[in-house]
Amino acid sequence: MSHLAHIARHPTSWLLSFLLILAGCSDQLPTEPQITERLSAPTLNANLQATPPGYIRIGVVPSETSITIGGTGDFVVIAKASGDQLLTGSNESIEVSLGGSAVATTNYRLQVSCTSAAGRDDLIARATAEGYETYAEDAGPCWRVMIGKFAPDAAWSLRNNFRNEVIAKGLAGSDSFWKHVTVVEGATEYKVTYSGGTLTSEEPIVLKPVTGMVRIEGSTYRGIAEVALNASSALAGINELPLEEYLYGVVPRELPPVPYGLLEAQKAQAVAARTYALANMGKRKADGYDLLPTTSDQVYGGYEDEHPVSTAAVNGTAGVVAVYEGDLITALYHSTSGGFTANSEAVYTATVPYLRGVPDAQRGKSLEHVPMEKVFKRAANPKSLRAEKNGDFEADWSRYHRWYVYWTADEIAAVVANSFNAPVTEVYEINVVDRAALGRVQEIHFVTDAGTFVEHKDRIRTALKYYNASGSQVSLRSTLFYIEPMTDSTGAVGFQAWGGGWGHGVGMSQTGAVGMAEKGATYEEILKHYYRDIELETR
Repeated sequence: MSHLAHIARHPTSWLLSFLLILAGCSDQLPTEPQITERLSAPTLNANLQATPPGYIRIGVVPSETSITIGGTGDFVVIAKASGDQLLTGSNESIEVSLGGSAVATTNYRLQVSCTSAAGRDDLIARATAEGYETYAEDAGPCWRVMIGKFAPDAAWSLRNNFRNEVIAKGLAGSDSFWKHVTVVEGATEYKVTYSGGTLTSEEPIVLKPVTGMVRIEGSTYRGIAEVALNASSALAGINELPLEEYLYGVVPRELPPVPYGLLEAQKAQAVAARTYALANMGKRKADGYDLLPTTSDQVYGGYEDEHPVSTAAVNGTAGVVAVYEGDLITALYHSTSGGFTANSEAVYTATVPYLRGVPDAQRGKSLEHVPMEKVFKRAANPKSLRAEKNGDFEADWSRYHRWYVYWTADEIAAVVANSFNAPVTEVYEINVVDRAALGRVQEIHFVTDAGTFVEHKDRIRTALKYYNASGSQVSLRSTLFYIEPMTDSTGAVGFQAWGGGWGHGVGMSQTGAVGMAEKGATYEEILKHYYRDIELETR
């Protein structure tokens, strides 16, 4: 590697305070995009306008203090804003780290709303009048408003008393929750370490391939690699590439071609993923990119995860998107419905006309075999309703079409304590207070020795975690379940749940799409089954 240029820079002072977002995780089955706070496409980030038309930016490394980038062949490294060439190299790596005098501090803040700009201003004004410290973050689809500031090790009782006080004053609801927020202060610069030494720059670092591809933290990608500051002034590793090439790395991760290799299902996934990406361009604008490569948006694995079947599906539907009344739809999808997909309002607050619950079956619209209390109570074997398929598309393709989990008394206490960060040692009752018409739990109450805790809609899955085979707490597979207490030989009260499906249940069932393709449906028929009254267009 040769050092072609070292342009002197003067560090710029930054005073930024933004939330560090944790990415979701996925399983070997199909994955789903995570729910956002509202069902509308955000305004495109002004900082992303320089991205060429037809390209997309993915934050493949969302937040680090140091990121390694490189190339599989010859490449050039430039300073993004000026275009000055800094380095050249071949089949090697460089390290980009934070320089300067940046100092990060982390505190608890209570998120009370994700709202419009007007709602943000109103909340901040009312909270400030009460003497509270406030913080707001532009999340793309909405503004996250937070009230209060506590040390990262502040006792739960102290924070809970504050939360109750804020709720009593009408500034928060029962769905408010605590977050760690990181504030970065001081001068920040980019420090580039390479085989010939080091250099610094105020500008984001861009690595462009001359031959071959780029690497970011050891993974190979098409397009270019960039290291830039995210919203919290940490470093983000960004992959910018053509949208269609991005889909090459999405479709095989969202619907693995082995064993879900039916081409029409893969095409349906390609159209859904393309539509989701275009409708959410600029969603992560505060962090300098469009989307994350995780279930928070869509899982993206880059070049190494590409597969001929999924690539053929992308190419075979090039440019095709789903629209409703001329606008791109919010093309949500999930692994397995459990028998009936969900109406959007069962998961969101918004009622969306094309996101209506539909049966996962070839015949009829009966809810007879959807996992609701009355079904379990009358079933001969409530732990497994798999034999009662009644023409289901997904039952033969997903082991989570039906599932069963249980918690010992100690386990459920640990789960609730962890979910609500509360000193729970005993759970007396778990009560489903509200259930949607198509079976999904809308509100659940945990009655414990530390008080009653409430959760709503899809967040119930993260509150009611279960223990997997390795002993880790993981989110419940769906909100389509029935739960009841059980007593062990010592008299201790635990709980057991029977359920169906995996994911939020809104939009397309991925394993259902495979079942439909197996029965001869085209990708257009699959999409129009799960997204009602839509049209397909080429853009």
